[in-house]
Amino acid sequence: MFTPGDRNLLREALIEAARSDERVTGAALTGSAALDAEDAWSDIDLAFAVAGEPEPVLADFTARIYREHGAVHHMDVVFERTVFRVFLLANTLQVDLAFWPEADFGATTPKFRLLFGTPQDRPQSPPPDARRLVDLAWLHALHARSSIERGRGWQAEYMIGRVREYALALTCLRHGVPAGEGRGLDQLPADVTRPFEATLVGGLGNLAGPFHAVTELLIGEIEAVDADLAARLAPLLREIS
Repeated sequence: MFTPGDRNLLREALIEAARSDERVTGAALTGSAALDAEDAWSDIDLAFAVAGEPEPVLADFTARIYREHGAVHHMDVVFERTVFRVFLLANTLQVDLAFWPEADFGATTPKFRLLFGTPQDRPQSPPPDARRLVDLAWLHALHARSSIERGRGWQAEYMIGRVREYALALTCLRHGVPAGEGRGLDQLPADVTRPFEATLVGGLGNLAGPFHAVTELLIGEIEAVDADLAARLAPLLREIS
């Protein structure tokens, strides 16, 4: 298991490697470290601006992390022209390195602290669209109903969970906390999250109760987004649950 000291030493080594590489024209802390919000379980998040083709730089950093820092596996997430390479180290530390084209390097969220280089002005990433979350929620509610009726317990459990996910994301938007990937859920007041405990499926023999509970909570969130839409959807949602 890694320690905060291990993490800090590795991060400094990676930053120094970036400063020493003439192909890397900028670097920034991202993630919790950019907000001074790290804890013992935080990973390493760094963004690098790359002049020219990013592939050779990405390959060199990848080789370094396997050779010198105990990487056992990695995966890529690609967004627009940026490659986020996510490493898993033998000590369980996660290392996220983002390789940005130089022209795209800049803050899109508050979690960006420049270390060196010149960032570009970038629009801030918008929060999830509430109407889109509503639409995904009612769609998954339909599939939850059909899964239950077909006796497909595991599929029903999955669909109920997705309805809960979208309803909670709407709740986060309403309370002004991060709505993606569950990041804001533990910032919600206890009296807001407590009713969602009834939506947790405790076993495949108890699907109807959680489905009904999450449907009622979803209807309340739809009302906060669009009262007219909620008036149209509520009778149908209550019928299927």
